Amino acid sequence: MSKGISIFWFRRDLRLEDNAALYEALKGEWPVLPLFIFDRHILDKLSNRADARVEFIHQTLKEIKEKLQELGSDLLVKYSTPEEAWPEILKQFEVKAVYTNRDYEPYARERDEKIGHLLQEQQLPFHTYKDHVIFEEEEILTKAGGIYTVFTPYSKSWKAKLDEREATLEEDGQEIKLSYYFKPYPTEKYFSNFHQTDQAFSFPTLSEMDFHATNTEIPPKTVSRGLIKQYDEKRDYPALEATSRLGIHFRFGTISIREKARRASQLNETFLNELIWRDFYAQILANFPHVAGKSFRPEYDFIEWRNNEEEFAAWCKGETGYPIVDAGMRELNATGFMHNRVRMITASFLTKHLLIDWRWGEAYFAEKLLDFDLASNNGGWQWAAGSGTDAAPYFRIFNPTSQMEKFDKEKVYIKRWVPEYGTAAYPEPIVDHKMARERCLAAYKEGLDRGKE
Repeated sequence: MSKGISIFWFRRDLRLEDNAALYEALKGEWPVLPLFIFDRHILDKLSNRADARVEFIHQTLKEIKEKLQELGSDLLVKYSTPEEAWPEILKQFEVKAVYTNRDYEPYARERDEKIGHLLQEQQLPFHTYKDHVIFEEEEILTKAGGIYTVFTPYSKSWKAKLDEREATLEEDGQEIKLSYYFKPYPTEKYFSNFHQTDQAFSFPTLSEMDFHATNTEIPPKTVSRGLIKQYDEKRDYPALEATSRLGIHFRFGTISIREKARRASQLNETFLNELIWRDFYAQILANFPHVAGKSFRPEYDFIEWRNNEEEFAAWCKGETGYPIVDAGMRELNATGFMHNRVRMITASFLTKHLLIDWRWGEAYFAEKLLDFDLASNNGGWQWAAGSGTDAAPYFRIFNPTSQMEKFDKEKVYIKRWVPEYGTAAYPEPIVDHKMARERCLAAYKEGLDRGKE
């Protein structure tokens, strides 16, 4: 049994710098041992054993482990369930306190409740902090004290709250003023408080966890100032390299939301709004957990979906005969990424043109997207289906052909992903737009009328 330590538990905050709970742990009384658990409750459900996200986490942890070893410390990594891992850890070390950052997904909350109870039984404090959002759960409320369910007033209140508290920061030898909520946590000042050990902890390989390397290309953590400055002008055109592709880094916390939101607030309001959408959907999931599985608006669960499996398979493969839909799905299947404008088009097509349950599409994106985040993915799909908060009205149905003409007029994006476009090898449209639109309006009206009964 070693001397008393604190444990810092990594989850979706895989970085040593500007990390809220890690900062608090390092400032505390005890040396800090960082921990990561490859959670079998999550990993065992992944059907694809060549999952680039698992590989990304593994590689990121390897880099963190190396940094910690340079500091005379190490990273403790377990391949287990939290319920099995924690009793082992408590036997192995004289743990005095546990620190972690909050996660608002239903499974994460259930997990933390269980572990919190286990630690409480041992009379060990379990400290949790806000880290992967700027504002959480009930920090942004209406004047009446309610939860915002419409984005625009939420975003106005979000921005107004930034001005409520000011802080100063020294940057490049100069003192600058910024919103208190953007201020970084200077963990580096306390790196000497990591638990010191000359014993290297074992680190499970991908193959030991029954996963395979994919060597998927991960976008960099940084984007140019020019891209952010021009974001509002170019972001809707999928042929351009005009979006940040930071999604995977936000999802797993390899970058700080505070730093990126501060930069965005200085450079481009449209980009900042995209980050506010993350907070918006995170607080929707936290306050209305039923959205993970059910429509935010219950009447939308009365819609009778066609759920044609052959048509769903054609959508998944990018063989619908609608070029912009097919390009998007093929990009997703090949890279784990899809342009945001195209995400809206493909989701609308599945739910409105094919009348396939949004949950089918949500699950497919969850499996394929490198940047999959339950709150944002669910929010986006429910927006497209019309069943969510702040959703497009159900009678607004994207015309995929006019969307292609507007946002990929020269067919650059289409030809990149659908090389057979314009030849006899390209399939005829799976459904006629006019007929599908009328069918959708009738099915939605009937379902919503049933929901009112």
